Amino acid sequence: MTASEVQRGSSTIDSAPPAQADAHAFGPRRALRQGAKVLPEHARGHNRALVLQTLFHEGAMSRADLSRETMLTRVTISDLVAELIADGFVVERGVREASGPGKPAILVDLDRTGHRILALDLSASDRFVGAVLTLDGDIVSRRVVDHVEHLDDAAGIVIALARELAAESDMPILGMGVGTPGVVDDAGVVLTAPNFGWTDYDLKSALREAIDVPVLVANDANAAVLAEYTFGGSDDVLLVKIGRGVGSGLVIDGTPVRGSHSAAGEIGHVTVGTDGGPLCACGRHGCLEAWTSTPALSARIAGVAPEERDGILRDAGERLAIALAPVVGALDLSEVVLSGPPELLDGPLSQATAEILRSRTFAVLHDGIRVRMTEQGQDIVLRGAAVMVLSGQLGVS
Repeated sequence: MTASEVQRGSSTIDSAPPAQADAHAFGPRRALRQGAKVLPEHARGHNRALVLQTLFHEGAMSRADLSRETMLTRVTISDLVAELIADGFVVERGVREASGPGKPAILVDLDRTGHRILALDLSASDRFVGAVLTLDGDIVSRRVVDHVEHLDDAAGIVIALARELAAESDMPILGMGVGTPGVVDDAGVVLTAPNFGWTDYDLKSALREAIDVPVLVANDANAAVLAEYTFGGSDDVLLVKIGRGVGSGLVIDGTPVRGSHSAAGEIGHVTVGTDGGPLCACGRHGCLEAWTSTPALSARIAGVAPEERDGILRDAGERLAIALAPVVGALDLSEVVLSGPPELLDGPLSQATAEILRSRTFAVLHDGIRVRMTEQGQDIVLRGAAVMVLSGQLGVS
């Protein structure tokens, strides 16, 4: 499929019904931990983000409530709220029901529907998914580009999809978040993505030029683990994302781990076993991705008997555990979260992964290690991409 075919309407769009006013699609959430002290010259930006984050998590409250919650002075809160109302991020919600003498307080809240977030998930083996979301995570519309197994122009298709989403937005766009297979640096450059044929491809700049909004790009597993940490899981999260490729994302003690080469968690090209193995897209034999990616697994189980199918999936789970065991042992993790097609992962594969992890790590510590499917569903990368934008643009996570 070419980019021009996408532009002619080969993607599909589904409109989601508006969310209830008090509903929070993101659900219970936790903030990522700050990694540095706030310098005096950054204090106003920090305080502004603190107000937005408080409203995002706690909902509507008075200015006096905000002052108590944030420990900022009432004068500072008054100035910040006025500024945020003028910028379109905060709105007044009317007065609180009177419970005593005096003038009822006016409630303020994040304007959760006043801006839109665009999100792209490029991780699936057969489609690209894009969505327009509110600041609170409700999906307003969704576009799916199917049949992208054989890509002649992945970049063109992605850019065309981004343009469609931008055109679909009915409110100002806060930014776009993208989760893509491959190694992605802090500048949004895809250093390598063998499945797309990308090397040192500046995806962030290409999208920014195409749709003229702030863009944040991350590895799909790193985007997914942000959603898993924020809306579930523990302070230490290892999430394995299986789709077009295989990768993992790490949050340790509430802090995302990127690594010295922006490749922390890049387990897809670890060689698993000494028996050769299938040819990987990177050109080597026996990489974990060649055994356990969605296309590889789907091809190997196609048309086989149920018993053989279970054996193939168990073998893939064992190889996944071989790659993960040193990570689990070194970081003292208690669970591994899987994200991908449940029909492939939830069963013999995850069971075998748990069994082999127990046998290859210190039994006293890891005998009860759990391997489970994410509860964030198939939209986990989209949700993580939205968290990226909220954090990057508003300081909210």
